[in-house]
Amino acid sequence: MSNVDSLSSRWHELAARVLDGHKLTAEEGLAILSSEDHELLDLLAAAYRVRRRWCGDQVHLNFLINAKSGMCSEDCGYCSQSKISRADIPQYNLLQAEQLLDGARLARERKARTYCIVTSGRQPSERDLEIITQVVPQIKSAYKLNVCVSPGLITAEQALRLKQCGVDRVNHNLNTSQSFYPRICTTHAYQDRLDTLRAVRQAGLEICSGGIVGLGEEKEDVVELALRLSELAVDVIPINFLIPIKGTSLEDADRPDPRYCLKVLAMARMANPKCELRIAGGRELNLGSLQPLGLYPANGIFVGDYLTTEGQPANEDYRMIEDLGFEVVVDGTH
Repeated sequence: MSNVDSLSSRWHELAARVLDGHKLTAEEGLAILSSEDHELLDLLAAAYRVRRRWCGDQVHLNFLINAKSGMCSEDCGYCSQSKISRADIPQYNLLQAEQLLDGARLARERKARTYCIVTSGRQPSERDLEIITQVVPQIKSAYKLNVCVSPGLITAEQALRLKQCGVDRVNHNLNTSQSFYPRICTTHAYQDRLDTLRAVRQAGLEICSGGIVGLGEEKEDVVELALRLSELAVDVIPINFLIPIKGTSLEDADRPDPRYCLKVLAMARMANPKCELRIAGGRELNLGSLQPLGLYPANGIFVGDYLTTEGQPANEDYRMIEDLGFEVVVDGTH
């Protein structure tokens, strides 16, 4: 067997073991991220075997609304909405119910099955919770959408209120490894995020939690994050690739190259074979012309804009999915 054949077979052997119930190890995850570029197509093919077993050739479309922008008390270095950011962004309190309903209408028009309501801030106020819990039943009744809410740190009681009003899923990203986390945020602890995820799970809600690649972390941090999410058995993993926004602490950060981004997605799929793996913020900037390849390991994207940055036109997403021979999820399943 040639050296090239040997390199090819190791990824397919790993995929076969994952399909047979093997849990990815830290060493295996690091090997994926450190693999040579000429192995990339074999790696993606192996990850696709895992994706196809559990997710078929379907792609979940998600639509995000920045429901409350800026004015955040936290100091997350990557975020344009943090208290230390000088970025020129819109700032406003939580949108009214009519505006949230209008966003749901747009989500439906964009063929999304999940409507993601994101609010800035450390934690939701009572007013914010009241508006959200009142409008979610209207959204589900009028547009038959799955609803995901990203409200910041929440308690068990707040999570239960979200569950009772009809929210399907709560997003709260871990973002990176526990050891690296203090490098990007000091106003709350990693454990606070873990406590929120525990409250979400106890309430019977689905968990959406992922990370950001390109914060200055090491490969080991990315692997640690993927394995932690596997331990937590999260339902959806959004992988963001840093957009260095002018006015933030990371405005001069080096962008990860698109081939490394694809390796991250492949590793995340091997570590979390059954989840919805979503290519989230920064895919247009960081994957560039290689975006379609990302959907071999991943099976979800946002269609439309992100929080304070723009996404590509929806028609380009539809065409990309069609050209791959994949299909958009059209029913209400997660």
